[in-house]
Amino acid sequence: MNIKCVNEEDSRIGNFINEEFSAYGEQNNVDLNFNEFCFIAESDDGEIIGVITGHAYYNEVHIGDLIVHKAHRKCGLGSKLVSAVEEAFRNAEYDKITLTTFGFQAPEFYKKLGYTVEFIREDKNPKLCKYFLSKHITR
Repeated sequence: MNIKCVNEEDSRIGNFINEEFSAYGEQNNVDLNFNEFCFIAESDDGEIIGVITGHAYYNEVHIGDLIVHKAHRKCGLGSKLVSAVEEAFRNAEYDKITLTTFGFQAPEFYKKLGYTVEFIREDKNPKLCKYFLSKHITR
């Protein structure tokens, strides 16, 4: 056996994850229902100014990253990207959207969008408290 860190993309990894996740879910009578997503916002000249990524599996959608270029923050772009995810999965087989964010990032932003704090993992540095949030998807 050899354990190594892999930095380059290897299609075997994605195939292995999908096959094993699916098999384990089936073994437990749970549908994997896997779906990756990436939405981008582009300026009029084609530059990427915002990105939201994540994946959906089992019964939830998970936002992994939301990044908006500093010149385009506080203009509603982040809200539009989150809304794009919510709309894309509104009538799908998922019950909720989940995400995590640190205290210095965006917990108040997500609360304004209707996300509820499920848990806060405290840290001695309040900026590094980690917020776990969710929002039920209406169908």
